[in-house]
Amino acid sequence: MGLHDDILEQPAVLEHALETQFETAQQIARAIQERQVHYVFLAARGTSDHAGVYAQYVWGSLNQLPVALAAPSLFTRYGDWPRLDDALVVGISQSGQSPDVVEVIAEGRRQGAPTLAITNDPASPLARAAEFNIDIRAGKETAVAATKTYTTELLAVAQLAAALSRTPEQHLAALRQAPAAMQAALAGEAAIERLAQAHAADKQCVILGRGYNYATALEWALKLKELAYVLADPYAAPDFKHGPIALIHPGFPVLAVAPAGAVLEDMLPLLRRLRDELGARLLVLSDSAEALSTGQEAIPLPAGVPEWLTPIVAIVPAQLYCYHLTRACGYDTEAPRYLRKVTETL
Repeated sequence: MGLHDDILEQPAVLEHALETQFETAQQIARAIQERQVHYVFLAARGTSDHAGVYAQYVWGSLNQLPVALAAPSLFTRYGDWPRLDDALVVGISQSGQSPDVVEVIAEGRRQGAPTLAITNDPASPLARAAEFNIDIRAGKETAVAATKTYTTELLAVAQLAAALSRTPEQHLAALRQAPAAMQAALAGEAAIERLAQAHAADKQCVILGRGYNYATALEWALKLKELAYVLADPYAAPDFKHGPIALIHPGFPVLAVAPAGAVLEDMLPLLRRLRDELGARLLVLSDSAEALSTGQEAIPLPAGVPEWLTPIVAIVPAQLYCYHLTRACGYDTEAPRYLRKVTETL
């Protein structure tokens, strides 16, 4: 077992989590609704922080809940924590071991706020500190780089969003499409491997996303950094126009996550400009034929996935790209330098 196995296992892992955890999400949703929560205060680090960015969009859109990302150092170093009146305090961590994330949850509980842990270890310090728990049920993740724990964290966030929504059964039906869509995305591995091998000389790139898939851009960039040691700089597409676009010169690699949905119309002119005016070498990940046509290179996504669920599917071909790029560069996919599976921060 290793990174490649973890990636390929994700459709089955998601299927299992859907079968076993939606009732838990519904119970937590009812408890939250009884507590008159007005916003979410969310703590996470690394890959889990990107699940938190996804939560900002999906809980904001489906549930009208503002999500503030915590600054854990306020709790562990400065001792000047914010008031958490009317907040749901959430900690996301695959291991549940990071002391700073645990301390945010512990302070939330001391202030009387409802607290929720989303973790792969229901016996972890984070899970013990929280009032409510969602076990993401990813099973043992053998690789250092997180893959299936990330997609199951996204799923946990999406399940709670569905349970809190006015039409939970409708949203649950949409969620049940995710494992099959993920399996379809995995079917493109051979073409993704060829693309990655052709990019083995790349040492820097920009990654663009927007809306729900800003989280995908962040996570894709992190995997490129920690596995293939590529200086990958992620941006929300509008922010990229405010200065960083000056980085681009002919042949500069740009990776774009641009599925169909509310933000695609605004991304298309930027993608065309990058290719036609600025000469970027553009790789587009999308389920839209129009978006795919803007790139010199493309990775198709399966069609028909609702936009709010596309991050769960879109990251999978990105993970495969990072895996095969790492191998093409001659690096060890199982032992990224300086990294451990569990990183504890204060």
